[in-house]
Amino acid sequence: MQLPDSFFENRKLENLVENQTSYTLNNAAMHVFETHQQAERVLLQFDKPVLASMLHGKKIMHLRDHNSFDFLPGESLILPADEVMCIDFPEAQHSNPTRCLAMAIAEDKIKNVVTLMNENIGKADGQEWSLMDYNFHFTNDAGIFQILQRLLFLFTENHPSKDFFVDNMLQELIVRILQTNNRKIYTDKALKLSSDNRLAYIIQYIRDHLHESLSVELLSRKACMSESNFYRVFKNELGLSPVDFINTERIKLAVSLLQDPNRKIKNIYLECGFESRSYFNRVFKRMNKISPGAFQAKVAKG
Repeated sequence: MQLPDSFFENRKLENLVENQTSYTLNNAAMHVFETHQQAERVLLQFDKPVLASMLHGKKIMHLRDHNSFDFLPGESLILPADEVMCIDFPEAQHSNPTRCLAMAIAEDKIKNVVTLMNENIGKADGQEWSLMDYNFHFTNDAGIFQILQRLLFLFTENHPSKDFFVDNMLQELIVRILQTNNRKIYTDKALKLSSDNRLAYIIQYIRDHLHESLSVELLSRKACMSESNFYRVFKNELGLSPVDFINTERIKLAVSLLQDPNRKIKNIYLECGFESRSYFNRVFKRMNKISPGAFQAKVAKG
């Protein structure tokens, strides 16, 4: 993500460690933190739920009751109100500063969006949407990346209607994060949940049959749902279509198989359930920004 020119035109660099530039609107505040020298055990806390997203550089995060982990560009973290973050900056330099976005969102706004989702976006088996898991660490997908980029622009823009613009973007951001969180819960706990949750059962079925032909017709039949209802519920809950989910799981398998330099790509794509080599190449490159052959060669070189 790139900070807009208007940010650099208006910000003042007063501190070398976690210099803070803030923009406050009705339902959210956006803070951009910049660190220009190495530092350790820097403490940070917000009184509202926060989406933290790395823009540039590397942090090491230490959170209560969690193992330490690297926080890198393209990744985000959801934190509850009043969570104390302890942060190391092992690589920050004046010529290569660490930059991070922190979006503090009013709890009432989040609750209102959850209510709207329960009224308009049905879940399987009569379940309801609820607040997201906090301390949820994830990689931004294309949709979340584009929203965050747009929010960076909107917060720094001098426009009389920007509160309205931002409010609409926040609603979409919350929906997408909840779907991403739901997807992680299902994929992490599919086997455990599969006995009494239809989507969890289908996700486990997909994983167990990746090498076979999988269609929406087959999966909807397994879920005892009509095709149209199955497709709608699946996409509403996980934020992507059944076909996109299947391809994501197949590419994950392909990535693991390509770690072996002796494996032939012509065998790998069939093992992963792709019927066409060209389609496999296209999907793999779209998801990984590199061809399967180039990826395998890169792994082999170390």
